[in-house]
Amino acid sequence: MHAVVVRVTIEDFDTAVAALREHVVPRVKQAPGFVAGYWTRSEQEGISMIVFESEEAAQRTAEMLPVLPTRGITFDSVEILEVVEHA
Repeated sequence: MHAVVVRVTIEDFDTAVAALREHVVPRVKQAPGFVAGYWTRSEQEGISMIVFESEEAAQRTAEMLPVLPTRGITFDSVEILEVVEHA
């Protein structure tokens, strides 16, 4: 398994959450190889981890993310990491 780890700066929390719920999560859940996704935040930073069955599936989604409607945030980084273990 591989995970797409995304870090964003949150500029407008309410707008960002609305875009996340309306656009990002539904599209990501439909992506081939999707296993699970977690979106977290602190005051000004959001971090998500989206897990896929394969590195190829993770790569396809990582390439798609910056073109999704993402009002209220700025992308800081998108990484693909191998999932070594889970519980």
